[in-house]
Amino acid sequence: RLFDEVIVAVAANPQKKPLFNLSERVELARTVRADIKGVKVTGFDNLLVDCVRQHGGNVILRGLRAASDFEYEFQLAGMNRRLAPEVETVFMTPSEQEMFISASLVKEIALLGGNVADFVDARVAAAMAAKIR
Repeated sequence: RLFDEVIVAVAANPQKKPLFNLSERVELARTVRADIKGVKVTGFDNLLVDCVRQHGGNVILRGLRAASDFEYEFQLAGMNRRLAPEVETVFMTPSEQEMFISASLVKEIALLGGNVADFVDARVAAAMAAKIR
């Protein structure tokens, strides 16, 4: 509702150990978001501000789930501002029922045999189950 176009930028992030590789995560995101007008999905393995510039953007939209996210996100926003002063960072919060959900928690639930259907799209849940098998 705030932007005519949103680019979902999926980071490679070598410090994390995702269940899916970058191309798989990009494809899942494209599949899940295909019906939303004005949403594009891309993967990147460089600086976020470089990805923003590459796509002609001027805003980084980040989510804050809990107070514990704030310090890291604030530091990241400050660094991004130093690297790209023309790019603004905007923070949004999720709805109350989704505030506690994180990728690492969902992955842990799935790896331990739990049902993640309430936390992710059905297509993502199926892909997770197939990957874990």
